[in-house]
Amino acid sequence: MTRSQQRVAIVTGAGSAQGIGFAAARLLGAGGKRLIITSTTDRIFDRVTELRAVGVRAEGVVADLTDQAGVDAVVAAALDAFGGVDILVNNAGMTAVSDSYFSGGTRRTFVDHWHASLDRNLTTTFLMTRAVEGLMQSAGYGRIVNVSSVSGPVAAYPGDVAYHAAKASILGLTRATAIDTAADGITVNAVAPGWIDTASASARESRMGAATPVGRSGTSDEVAHVIAFLAEEGASYITGQLITVDGANSISEERGR
Repeated sequence: MTRSQQRVAIVTGAGSAQGIGFAAARLLGAGGKRLIITSTTDRIFDRVTELRAVGVRAEGVVADLTDQAGVDAVVAAALDAFGGVDILVNNAGMTAVSDSYFSGGTRRTFVDHWHASLDRNLTTTFLMTRAVEGLMQSAGYGRIVNVSSVSGPVAAYPGDVAYHAAKASILGLTRATAIDTAADGITVNAVAPGWIDTASASARESRMGAATPVGRSGTSDEVAHVIAFLAEEGASYITGQLITVDGANSISEERGR
């Protein structure tokens, strides 16, 4: 195997069988990458079993990445199993999915809900990036791909200011880190999915996907292909960029036809 195929990748937020994180892990694994995948629940071990069944070398870690101890455990697993970290896909995070995480507009957002959304979407990305950056600098090589969203950096919908703020901040973090590490052989980019058909997609989100110029929601695999490209050695002159994967929805001027 070539050195490119033997690269070690950490993919966070990979617990859902239909999610972007696991789709990215599958694609990276198919290219020979050795994987550490994470989620907050034991279902990550089901994903490890699926990967190993098709010949991918993979280990799973249950970790809360809003906590430094969880981050340290993930990086330690990569070092113990494979001796380093070459690629980091920061996919952990989500919008509000229950009343306990509900945000709302500016006047309706409680401060604890604000912090919770920033923690699970932005702080996870910051802590994981900080944890691997030194390893990548020492190796003179690294690929960091942050999964943001069109919501925040590109567009917005009503009722979740904290999520939009967090996802927009990921773009700022991406660009700042890209500048800081550009001379070290490390690239840092962000991917902005639009309406994607995952297990957590609501009926409303499916309707929004059907209204895009392409006429459907995107798939996790379509996002994963962009992530995998940015994680390759050949993407060495692309850094600090936001790649939108939304079926042209964010650039369409005509609506409601």
